[in-house]
Amino acid sequence: MLALNFPKYSFRFKNSENKVAVFDELRKKFVILTPEEWVRQHVVRFLISEKKYPKNHINVEKQLKLGKLSKRYDAVVFYPNGKIKVVVECKAPHIKITQEVFDQIARYNLSLKADYLMLTNGLQHYFCKLDYEEEKYQFLPEIPDYFTAEKR
Repeated sequence: MLALNFPKYSFRFKNSENKVAVFDELRKKFVILTPEEWVRQHVVRFLISEKKYPKNHINVEKQLKLGKLSKRYDAVVFYPNGKIKVVVECKAPHIKITQEVFDQIARYNLSLKADYLMLTNGLQHYFCKLDYEEEKYQFLPEIPDYFTAEKR
């Protein structure tokens, strides 16, 4: 797989029906290794290892209802009280992060109401802090780590 713009992590792999699978620590199972999954696995490791987010506060690949539509978010990080701290949208490395991608995560966040957004294709990363009172967002150089981010 392509080297990504994250620290180097080690992963467990296996061949399954002529496809490579990677072990997902959060789902506790092997999942087919697609380019997007490769990015998602790096994001999860990054949040846990570098930003010190507790594993039990991270969910991946869960269904989300947007009106009558069913969508799936890539990853979310929860506060201890269940409120969502970060929504993460992962794209395959060959997918450019465009306004359309940003609009996608913004639509998801209409119902999730996270404090932070992270968009990545593994090569480029974008981080935003949302201000709901002022109805605007601020781009950040990085996502705050678990211990310095305000806790709700």
